[in-house]
Amino acid sequence: MAEKIKISSIIIARDEERNIARCINSQVNVIDDIVVVVDSRTTDKTKQIASSFQNVNCGIVEWKGYAGTKIYALSKTKYDWVLWIDADEKITSGLVEELKQFKQSEAEFHAYDVARRAFFLGKWIRHSGWYPARVTRLFNKKYVSFNEKEVHEHLTVKGTVGKLQNDLNHYTDPSIEHYFTKYNSYTSLAAKELFEKGKRATVIDILFRPIFLFCKMYIFRLGFLDGLHGLILAVFSSSYVFTKYCKLWELNRERSK
Repeated sequence: MAEKIKISSIIIARDEERNIARCINSQVNVIDDIVVVVDSRTTDKTKQIASSFQNVNCGIVEWKGYAGTKIYALSKTKYDWVLWIDADEKITSGLVEELKQFKQSEAEFHAYDVARRAFFLGKWIRHSGWYPARVTRLFNKKYVSFNEKEVHEHLTVKGTVGKLQNDLNHYTDPSIEHYFTKYNSYTSLAAKELFEKGKRATVIDILFRPIFLFCKMYIFRLGFLDGLHGLILAVFSSSYVFTKYCKLWELNRERSK
């Protein structure tokens, strides 16, 4: 039976040689057109590995920000239906089969979200507010757009979003070193975003927001059931919030000089 729908995918990557092959391999039996955009600041073999796969359109571009680079990748896709997937993610076998069925169907929605299993320090975090953590990833590009957020960019969809039943695996932080490699950049971008919206950091933001987040993740969202991983994650996450608001305070102090 001829497929009714063809699907492209977009991946943006920087220094992802440990992840990119796993990500692409998970797609090859269901995605018809894979676009990989490699950040020009990459220092490892990400592009060589991605380019070794058939049916992969791989290029190096100057970084345009998270949303801007994804918009560029989207412009290189062949088909209207697009799967947005990060280099440290993998389509599960169940999701592959679900996407094969989707390609034979008439789409009911313009976009679909999917649950992500996030693996932190090698363990699937089932609690802490991290699962299912549904994200919109499959969409018809005629009806969606990326927002312009500095970090944690997402899709703006015209209409109702449908749900995929199977999971996407996310290998977010394989080591503590990896977590803190991203930490400084992400907290700076998040603080800048708040600063540009005219926000100011108060003592309440700096002192109590981190404590509240720790309690929410570790106690109210049952992070303690994730064992030591849950404790480490709650502490790191509260530290992230503390650092973000300290950086916002610093930005406002510099402006007032």
